[in-house]
Amino acid sequence: MMNVLVTGCDGQLGNEFKKIALYEDDINWIFTDIDTLNVCNEAEILNFFNKNKIDVCINCAAYTAVDKAEDDETTARLVNATSVSYLAKTCKSHDSLLIHISTDYVFDGTSERAYREDDTVSPNSVYGKTKAEGEQFIMNSGCSYIIVRTSWLYSSFGNNFVKTMLRLGSEREFVNVVDDQNGNPTWAYDLACAIMLLIRRSNHNTVKEIFNYSNEGVIPWSNFAEAIFYIGGKNCEVRPISTKDYGSKANRPAFSALDKTKIKEYIGIKIPFWRESLIKCIEEIKNNINY
Repeated sequence: MMNVLVTGCDGQLGNEFKKIALYEDDINWIFTDIDTLNVCNEAEILNFFNKNKIDVCINCAAYTAVDKAEDDETTARLVNATSVSYLAKTCKSHDSLLIHISTDYVFDGTSERAYREDDTVSPNSVYGKTKAEGEQFIMNSGCSYIIVRTSWLYSSFGNNFVKTMLRLGSEREFVNVVDDQNGNPTWAYDLACAIMLLIRRSNHNTVKEIFNYSNEGVIPWSNFAEAIFYIGGKNCEVRPISTKDYGSKANRPAFSALDKTKIKEYIGIKIPFWRESLIKCIEEIKNNINY
């Protein structure tokens, strides 16, 4: 039986793996968060791996507060880069496969086409820079790895754009949403399912790959918000504004669509269109979550 460790299990993606674990019964799942495994502590990671035979480590732990990272670069780097180097080093010494979640923010957003895995990274925010550093640590470590870059992640768990819009849609007559940032929304459940296929179909001893995964379809945040209100039954107006007028502290990619050709060919999947997945997620939220 394969032992799969999930770090950062209380986040959006980690919670989706908890759902998947209910029917992936040929896997021994080990779910940890900072209270049971602090990935920023190298000795603690090594001790954990020594006590538990880990075949695959899915690293869902991350510092994702993009604007806050601009003022807290030390912590962002510790979580997004340094801790990743610890995990990669430990996975190398224990012959474990490291699955690491990265982001579209490793790109600067100036491309005129969807980003491919082999495009040069050029982050323009602290968050993006620290995530890119984490990727590099993995590639330099010698461990077997799969890095999965994703974008605009949402789910029925935790805090995210979809849940925020549903809440605001019940409280306000209108919201201002930027219309000059374009990308791919991604339902965390779809991402988790794709990662499971990557694990099943990869040679754990030799794989060293980067993949892009997001739902299909490119839209601006303002259109995404309109769809959330429509599907969620909220009578709230979306007023498009520019990124400059919105005034975020961190720079965000103006265009960060991801080319998924590689992963579609590698695991043979048809990736759902963003609206299909949004409908499913909002239904899940309505049935289970009091937002």
